[in-house]
Parts: sequence; C-alpha cells; structure tokens
Amino acid sequence: MPGLVYVVDDDESFRRAIERRLKLVGYEVVAYASAQDLLDDLPDAEEPGCILLDVQIPGLSGPELQARLVELGSVLPIVFLTGHADTATTVRAIKAGAEDFLTKPVSSEQLIDAIQRALARWEASRGQQSKLESLRVLLTSLTPRERQVFDLIVRGKINKQIAYELGTTERTVKAHRHQVMEKMKVPSFAELVSIAERLGLRDSKKT
Repeated sequence: MPGLVYVVDDDESFRRAIERRLKLVGYEVVAYASAQDLLDDLPDAEEPGCILLDVQIPGLSGPELQARLVELGSVLPIVFLTGHADTATTVRAIKAGAEDFLTKPVSSEQLIDAIQRALARWEASRGQQSKLESLRVLLTSLTPRERQVFDLIVRGKINKQIAYELGTTERTVKAHRHQVMEKMKVPSFAELVSIAERLGLRDSKKT
C-alpha cells in the first residue's frame, strides 16, 4: 500500500477529483472540508501518510493549521495546494516545514511526485524517531552510578576528574566507563557524545 493521503480543501468537486486521481494509483484517501474537521479527527501518525492542504480555506487557514499541527507534535508531512500562490506565504510554509507548495491546477505527475517525496520524508522521520527511542531504552539500562559516569564522560571529563567528583577510584570509574560503552553499544567516546547530543542531554551540561 503506497500510503494514506489526508486532503483538506473546502471545494467539494476538487476534493472528489483529487480523491479519484489518488485512488487510481493506489493511495488511500481521507477528505476534510475544513481544517477543524481534521483537528477533530486527528490522523494517526503511526501509518505512512501526508496531508494535502489548501492554503485558503474557511476558518483556520492552511498555514494556521500547519502551525497548530506542529504544536500538537504531528510528524505528518504537508504538501500545500493553492489557487493563488504568493512568495511570502510559500516561503513561510516551507520554512515551517512544508514538503512542497503546488499551484492549482496541478498535474497528476506533479501531485504524485510531491506525495511520494512527502511519504519518503515520513519514512525517514519515523526511522529517526525509532532510533531515538532505542537509544532512550539503552540509556534506562544504566545503573544510577553508570548514568552519573555517562553524564560526566559526555561533558568531556577524564577518569581522574570523574573519580574525584564521585568520590571513588579511577579504577572503579574505568570499570563503570566500560559498562556504559557496552550497554550503550558504542565502540568510541565520540559516538557516546553523539548519542548524548541526539538525545538532548548535553544542552544544559556545561563543561
């Protein structure tokens, strides 16, 4: 199954035409007449999908819905459709994370191409989330003392400094350090620091 496309457009005939076009090439389609309709029935981001969103719709506009979805933590990529493209709106939408900005009438080729890119982006985003979740699980496997050692290692402290700070011996710190590397499944200090960066664990830690 190629994926699920959520179409948000107040023009019923356009919604039907897009739905027919997308279903012909194998996409599942859920259509909404307004941004609020989509918010009332939030898409499941666990399934491969993207949002095809009109810019000018009654109530919440397309860009306003985009901002609301970002606030709600949605990872579904958005492809904008508009009958009246203007540079400022396009730039704002792309900066806010839109996958593409298409002008009506849009060719099937353009539309499918944009949707395929959006779904590829969803795939990459989900893969990244899954990887981060795996790293968080590894982190929880550390004992409280190993976690202290981890935090000090990624701040650039050497064994002698860590031993002094924790009131223990360098030999004990080396043993903990080895356990941390084993449990976090990394062969090098650089990769341990990289994990800390990705999990946001070095932001508030000053060396």
